[in-house]
This record gives sequence, C-alpha cells and structure tokens, in this order.
Amino acid sequence: MREGIGVLKESSLHASLKEWYFEPGDSLETKVDGSIVDLVRGEMCIEFQTKHLYAIKRKVLKLLNAHPVRIVYPLALEKHIVRIDIETEAILSRRKSTKRGSLFDIFNELVRITQLIGYDSFSFEVLLIREEQVLVNDGAGSWRRKGWSVGDRRLMEVVGSSLFAGLDDYKQLIPKDLKEPFSVMDLARAIYRPRYLASKMAYSLREMNIIEIVGKKGNAYLYKMRA
Repeated sequence: MREGIGVLKESSLHASLKEWYFEPGDSLETKVDGSIVDLVRGEMCIEFQTKHLYAIKRKVLKLLNAHPVRIVYPLALEKHIVRIDIETEAILSRRKSTKRGSLFDIFNELVRITQLIGYDSFSFEVLLIREEQVLVNDGAGSWRRKGWSVGDRRLMEVVGSSLFAGLDDYKQLIPKDLKEPFSVMDLARAIYRPRYLASKMAYSLREMNIIEIVGKKGNAYLYKMRA
C-alpha cells in the first residue's frame, strides 16, 4: 500500500478546513494551557473536529476554564464516493451519494456533548460542505461497506455555515409549526428525519433546558418549550 491512501490520523478534510478557516493574525497548532489547539484567534481557541465530538470534550472543558472555545464541525450536505484500489491507486468508480445531509444531523454528535452548551464562552459552528469520501479495498472495513474502509475525506466546497453561540440559536432548530405538546415521532415528522435522530434531538434539547417533559401519551413522552 502506498503512503497517502491508508487511514489517516488527520484526514485531508481536517487540514483543508483549517486552511479555509484561517485568517491573517490567526496562529495554528498553538500550545494553550498544556494543550495543542488547532487554531487560536485572539483569545478564542478553535478546534476542528470532523467526527466523534465527545473525543475532545475533556480538552474543551479544560480550555473553557480560562478561554472562549469554539468547535468547528463539518456536515456534508452532499457526498461523493470514490473507490480506489489499494494496490494500484487506480480509481475504480466515482458516484454521487443519493443521501443528503441536514443541519438536524448535528444532533448525532451534540447528544454526547450537551454539557458544553451551558458555558457562555462556548460556541459551535457547523460548516455545511460538499465532501469526497475515498474508500479503499483493504478488507478491514465494516460489513456494511463489504470490507471497504474510509481512506480519506476531502473537502470539495464549503457552501454555508451556522453558528450556535447560545441557547436561542438552538431554539431556532425547532420547527415553528410544531404543535405542543409534541412527541418524538411528532418531531421526526416535523423535521423530516428518522425517529432515532429526533430522539437524540429531543434528549439534547431537554439537557439544554430548552424543552421539558410535560406528560405521556401511551409510552411516548410529551414535550413543550420551557417558559
């Protein structure tokens, strides 16, 4: 296997996002309070995390003791799948995925870091992107991919961003036409996403003290916005 196709410690996506985000005066890979921070802008420590936000939770909590901290997270609205032979590096196929991402998908990650939302000095920025995912036939991938592994993720384009700097920003994700009280299934229908994702969204919003349980209908909890 040639160098560059294997599973990378820092994907091309991570490096490209830092390059895209960088402004004059910023400093990269800077040591702050004993931790290496991806980017420092003034007093703010900025971490780029392409998956598993919980993995940097402890680091962020430590930095929040003395600094404003922002996590920048890429969310692929559109994904292109490229399959590459691991031996020859030849491109075997290229296609555009039929699956479309949604801003609501952030709750797949936020559900594990709701504790951070309570800090006034914490912010969360979502970069909406078009992404190229490189798969290699190394036999080590999941059964769903039939042994193909993700060798790299590459930034194609940043098409937009959403900044969440306080609870009011998260409240805006709740559809205005969602009638109260509502169940997880009602929420799923309102956001046009699967029930499992609506469940994570409801849990996250409850942990943020944005919504509260007000009763049950059968086995389903009912929620409403907190006053």
